[in-house]
Amino acid sequence: MRIHDHDIAVCSWSLRPKSTGELVQTVCGLGLQHIQLGLLELIQADDARQKSELDELRKSSIAFTGGMMSFPGEDYSTIDAICHTGGFVPDKLWDERRSLCQKAVALARELGMSQIGTHIGFVPCKADLGYQKMIDRVRQIATIFAEKQIDLLMETGQENAEELLDFLHDLNAPTVYINFDPANMILYGAGDPIAAVHTLGKHIRHVHVKDATGSATPGVAWGAEVPFGSGQVGPSAFLSALHQNGYTGPLAIEREAGDDRVGDIKHAIASLTAACVT
Repeated sequence: MRIHDHDIAVCSWSLRPKSTGELVQTVCGLGLQHIQLGLLELIQADDARQKSELDELRKSSIAFTGGMMSFPGEDYSTIDAICHTGGFVPDKLWDERRSLCQKAVALARELGMSQIGTHIGFVPCKADLGYQKMIDRVRQIATIFAEKQIDLLMETGQENAEELLDFLHDLNAPTVYINFDPANMILYGAGDPIAAVHTLGKHIRHVHVKDATGSATPGVAWGAEVPFGSGQVGPSAFLSALHQNGYTGPLAIEREAGDDRVGDIKHAIASLTAACVT
């Protein structure tokens, strides 16, 4: 499915499939041909199950916009909790998470992917000693990925766009780009996602279609995720901003809340179709 010249995908974890077969069936039932594939569960599978699921994915008609890497021990119960447990921040888990990223690369290559997204974790302020540590860790992961011709996509959320752009400049890694999630910026209280598209522009290589409403205490308590087109992102303004900045890549619908995921994904498709893009 293409809408406004973008391939429309769905994030596999949004569908909470019980099996690879169910994932493929549901995606095809939605009229879609593309997914962003969550890699952690596949990495953790035993050899027989992993081979079976890889074979099933390869035999399907599904194409991949990329992979997504999450980590055991990440706690999204509060903003403060994920600040301390997310991505490459926890020192005690760094070696394990680097190893998981190496395994993710191997699977991604088997499936013909060219990019993997992840939340790298909260980037400390420049004055903090942890800032250079984060630079070093992201460079390590980017090097592991680049050796297999895979780009690293850092997902937006916790930093405002100017801070993230500054981090990218300091990182100076040619295979690191942005997975842009407009709702995350609202959920974390990290600024206006439309303005952020214009700030991050050329660095955006993959996009999540997700919506949210802000918190009464931004940056302290979560906002609320809502079906795309019913929150504060604004489909027309969002797609127009992407268009104005030359983004022609996939739009991957992500839904991580609610009891009717398939219905909400259909709502997102309808909202994208109805959007006016200038």
